[in-house]
Amino acid sequence: MRTLTLLAVLAGLTACVAPTPTKSVVVVHPDGAGLQVDPVNKRIDFGRSPKGVVPAMDRELGRHSALRLEGCPVGIVQQLQWNDLVLTFTQERFVGWRNGTGRQGQTCA
Repeated sequence: MRTLTLLAVLAGLTACVAPTPTKSVVVVHPDGAGLQVDPVNKRIDFGRSPKGVVPAMDRELGRHSALRLEGCPVGIVQQLQWNDLVLTFTQERFVGWRNGTGRQGQTCA
């Protein structure tokens, strides 16, 4: 009887385990106006608030890394990196990106 009870409890506990999160299939394409997000066909254009851009990027690409601000133009207060993509922000706006193949907007050296 105890064995059946123990098995029932264990079966119930395994049902409560959260599923493993799946990796996003979203691809971010930087361009002259900001970022194109595919396959959902959404845009993250320059001028958007960091409060909206950063959580969306973290959700789709994983947690960002903060970079130092050395070599940044006046007004840049954040430089955040997701893999090889680096976004720059003023206090209120997304203002630039750079990656291994190019850059657009206000970016740091």
